[in-house]
This record gives sequence, structure tokens and C-alpha cells, in this order.
Amino acid sequence: MVGSRVWLIPDGYLPVKSTGDQVSHESVCVLNTSDQDATIQITIYFEDREPMDQFAARCSSRRTHHIRLDRLQNQAGRVIPRGVPYALQVESDVPIVVQHSRLDTSQEALALFTTMAFPIE
Repeated sequence: MVGSRVWLIPDGYLPVKSTGDQVSHESVCVLNTSDQDATIQITIYFEDREPMDQFAARCSSRRTHHIRLDRLQNQAGRVIPRGVPYALQVESDVPIVVQHSRLDTSQEALALFTTMAFPIE
């Protein structure tokens, strides 16, 4: 099996400000190489408040899925707040591979970064 069922991303941040036509955002990039669809649960952790949970997504078998965190809503309709540092725990019912990316357009010289999430065995 390729991947893990639990992944951690310790550095999350949705900038408040965007410039130009592109909105600052982050994505959880998922690769599912298995023959089963993946049901994904995401929990958001903060420095100064209780975690937010019940964020759900799916990734079809043998496919990729880019989960835009600025558009993600949990079952209660809540969204991840902008301008607040956070961390993520991504859990799946089948092994997946998780990468994290951020597009920061808060300045004219925009920044894009990506990094692999930390897999939990």
C-alpha cells in the first residue's frame, strides 16, 4: 500500500489580504493510488482555541484531489478563519499521500510554497 492513513501539517495560515485576481489560499493535495475511494476527515488545531472538526472530503480511487482550505466548510457550516495560524490533521480510511501548498498573494510579489505532510505510521 502506498501512503498513510493519518497525516499532520503543522503550519497553516490563510492570509487575510489578497492582491490582484488570485485569492490567497491553501490546499491539501491528496493522491489515492488504491482501488478504493478515500473518505477523508480533517481536524484544525489552533494556538488559542479549541479544535474545529467535522471537515470532510473524498478522493476517488486512483485519483488526486486538491482540497481548497479557503472553501472548505465543516458539517456545521463553519470555515477556517483567515489571519489565524493553525495546524491540520488529515485522516483517511485508506492509505493516501498528502502534500500541502499555499499561495500567498498578500503582496504583489506573490509566494507559492509546497511541502509534504508528515505521515503517521
